[in-house]
Amino acid sequence: MPRMSKKRKQEWALFLNDRNRITYNLLCRKCRHDCKQSFRATVIECPNYQRKEQKLKYGD
Repeated sequence: MPRMSKKRKQEWALFLNDRNRITYNLLCRKCRHDCKQSFRATVIECPNYQRKEQKLKYGD
């Protein structure tokens, strides 16, 4: 695997883990949408993610 340039590391600094690998949030890892969030961020609301509880609550 090629090493990241200094510029690319600076761009992806929020997503890099301690081994300098790009890491996404647990909810975003298997998501097929492009709105990936960092593993450091707390997901408050995701437009593409709904819990089963919400679907059952509203009857969808």
